[in-house]
Amino acid sequence: MRNLSKVTALALLMSLSGVAFTAPALAAPDYAKIEARKKAKTKVMGERVGKKVIKAFDLYNEEKLDEAIALLKEIDASDDFDKATVDRYLGQMYAQKEQYQLAIKHVQAAVKPDVLNFADQEQGLKLLGDMYAGTEQYAKAKEAYAAWMDFTGEEDDKVYTRIAQANYELKLYKDVLPAANKAIELAKEPAKASYQLKLAAYFELKQYKNMVEVAEEIVRVWPEDKKAWVGLGKYYLQTEDFKKGLATMEVAYKNGYFENEVEYKVLSNFYSLNDIPYKAAVVLEKAINENKVKRNKQNISAVASNYHRSKDIEKAAKYYEEAAKFDDDAELYRKAGSLLLQSQNYSAAVVRLNKALELGSDKKGTIYSDLAEAYYYQEKYKQAYNAITKAMDDPRTRKFAKSWSTFIKDKANRNGVKI
Repeated sequence: MRNLSKVTALALLMSLSGVAFTAPALAAPDYAKIEARKKAKTKVMGERVGKKVIKAFDLYNEEKLDEAIALLKEIDASDDFDKATVDRYLGQMYAQKEQYQLAIKHVQAAVKPDVLNFADQEQGLKLLGDMYAGTEQYAKAKEAYAAWMDFTGEEDDKVYTRIAQANYELKLYKDVLPAANKAIELAKEPAKASYQLKLAAYFELKQYKNMVEVAEEIVRVWPEDKKAWVGLGKYYLQTEDFKKGLATMEVAYKNGYFENEVEYKVLSNFYSLNDIPYKAAVVLEKAINENKVKRNKQNISAVASNYHRSKDIEKAAKYYEEAAKFDDDAELYRKAGSLLLQSQNYSAAVVRLNKALELGSDKKGTIYSDLAEAYYYQEKYKQAYNAITKAMDDPRTRKFAKSWSTFIKDKANRNGVKI
């Protein structure tokens, strides 16, 4: 029948094999049988069924999908080939309507007797795998893809990627790897999905060194991929390769690849872990000031701590105090006061140290000792002596406070101040 080519062409246009999931390895194809099937005479539907199918596709072309389905469902085909073909078209149309359970039912019925023409049978098997995967029936998807490979004798990188995806969804992480590797081997052009599945599988398996190797390969293959650089930098944290992590995150930072605050914090941490606290502080401070990182207690404390480590005492004190104000943190006020004392800003130190006492710090001996020193250098000997006396009440500072109390008293007497 001359019009049947129209049916075939329309059916091919409706092929839906494009879902990103996957299944098992190649079985044992009979290549002689495959070649015979390919060369077999093309089957055509009987005239009665063919006319109705053509009419159904005319309705389909008029965007009357429900009417087309209704007409196909009315067909009572007695021939196995005709029945399988009608089921195949019904499956495709139900898939168009996203009624996947009905679509699966009809495609299953179409491929089960294995009577379709070669191209239609292989497309049906692959479509069935796609729909199983799309409805999260991953084990069945793998079976369908395996049947497709066995039927065609072909190996396809996209199918292997879908197999790897199905294994991942089934938590068969070890099985992800051979399928993903096969996909990479077969691909004419590298596809990120296979590499990303390997990354995810190695992460779940806690094989972090292997994960890093895959991430390094991704950067080599796609050097322009911003997320790949940032991801690699983060993965180096897992393997504690802080030098490579820093180098990688610096590249990402300088090229403007950062997209969220975690990335700025990771770079800051890498500077800190590589004993470069000043840069750790500067990077995080800049990101906070540019509203790329939240201005909260944790982040401000990190800036303060790194400035402290880099001996930038005044900035450290400033940020310790800012962090302390978020929730009246006595310990951070104490640190701010102690650093101001070191920078010889004695009156400011007294204010912060007294604030720490007011908030109930449990390091009273240390605070009173620092207060005594701050008052002493302001020549406020009575206040200094009073503070160092209170420091004697703390066992941790008692010995130091006793020696200092004598020194302060002598100094006061020499300056005409009675204590």
